[in-house]
Amino acid sequence: MKRYQYVWGLVLWSLYAAPLAVAHDKTGQTAKADRLLQADHSWNGEAYQAYPRGRPQLTVLRITIAPHTALPWHTHPFPNAGYVLEGSLTIEDKATGQTRTFHKGEAFAESVNDPHRGIAGDEPTILLLTYAGTSNEPTSIPLAGEKKEY
Repeated sequence: MKRYQYVWGLVLWSLYAAPLAVAHDKTGQTAKADRLLQADHSWNGEAYQAYPRGRPQLTVLRITIAPHTALPWHTHPFPNAGYVLEGSLTIEDKATGQTRTFHKGEAFAESVNDPHRGIAGDEPTILLLTYAGTSNEPTSIPLAGEKKEY
């Protein structure tokens, strides 16, 4: 009976305790990071300025845009980054007409206080947007006469 209990104890230990051990690869790292984006300026070359004052607030949104849909013209009051999960997105700068298209698997840095809009491609576009803003500040501000972006 003791031997059975001993074996059963080893099985339980391997199922519960062993996975809790920290694994390291040959370099001593526990995880691999792929830098998708690091920017001090937006996709259209505009340099970021200082963050607004106030208590920091992080917001992460998953946005779905129907094919061939143009979002309303809008601005953002602080830097944010996007990642295309599905489809493609063309960002258009209102003042210059400059555009740039981002496809599935690509990250982009959005502009601050610069009117722009996004336009979905031929299939639904799904974006992951991350905002590092301040509390009580909207993440997107529509231009006069435009609807809210989301």
